[in-house]
Amino acid sequence: MAGWNSVQLNMLGRDVEGITEIAYDDSVEKENIMGAGAFPVGRGEGNYAAKCSITLYHEEIVALQRSLGPLRRLTDIAPFDISVSYEYGGFIYKDRIRNREFKSNARSIKQNDKSISNQFELIVSHIDWNIV
Repeated sequence: MAGWNSVQLNMLGRDVEGITEIAYDDSVEKENIMGAGAFPVGRGEGNYAAKCSITLYHEEIVALQRSLGPLRRLTDIAPFDISVSYEYGGFIYKDRIRNREFKSNARSIKQNDKSISNQFELIVSHIDWNIV
């Protein structure tokens, strides 16, 4: 079974350790095309869409902010790719999330938090699945 301990994530040229979650998916709009009778006579296809979000520890966020310099935001980072790889059954599988950018720069901290982490929604162009 593949698990979190087999996942490696690389972004901006470095392996990210201060991450607790990554979620990504893509989809294509599809719908049945009706004609005579009760059943579809074909299928129409629309636009492609990809989504991604990551949850980072505060220390990882601070490191990113520092690398940008004063008065710059995470949203100022130019589009970049993320590589996600994981081992399963003796093989390494890798996905590449393309042209990713931060859509926001936020913090959320509440009483009795033992650590601070924040989730960021990202804009991406597309996902390459199971690349070599």
